[in-house]
Amino acid sequence: MEAIVKRIIHEVKQGDEQAFAELVELYKDKVYQVAYRMVGNAHEAQDVAQEAFLRAYTNLDRFDVNRKFSTWIFKIATNVAIDRLRKKKPDFYLQDSVNGSDHLTYESQLAAVEASPDEQVLTMELQEWVQDEINQLPPKYRIAIVLKYLEDLSLKEISEILDMPISTVKTRIHRGREALRKRMRHV
Repeated sequence: MEAIVKRIIHEVKQGDEQAFAELVELYKDKVYQVAYRMVGNAHEAQDVAQEAFLRAYTNLDRFDVNRKFSTWIFKIATNVAIDRLRKKKPDFYLQDSVNGSDHLTYESQLAAVEASPDEQVLTMELQEWVQDEINQLPPKYRIAIVLKYLEDLSLKEISEILDMPISTVKTRIHRGREALRKRMRHV
């Protein structure tokens, strides 16, 4: 996949603007998932993902082709999401309307086992509850938890995305997990 990405980036740098659409197609779902898990709102996540791709396009000349594009685009997306969260008032964290048909679930993370309708509803409610609790975490812990447990990235990849030492990443994951554990006990 990285060879394909390098070819596409080379084409974009040579002036083929349409080639960038291929990069967007390859990464749009993952970037949206990261954005959604950070901001907790589908419309806001779409905006974050679009802005991340726009920034990637305008700064593609700074991209080091010897590194993974996915790490670079995730870093951009998390920075955009964090910027948006900082601009929001604290009451944003009280979920307005996360439920609905466009609500992202973790179904893609679960094994494809046919569950009864009751089990599916319970699973969906549990997933929504966990996502709501993750959304209540401070952004610095939230992104560490999302990247580690929901995106299943390595500590090294998270370190590169967040531009911080692995030891700091470990601390944020630990503190985020502890904060999540405390929140979920008191609900």
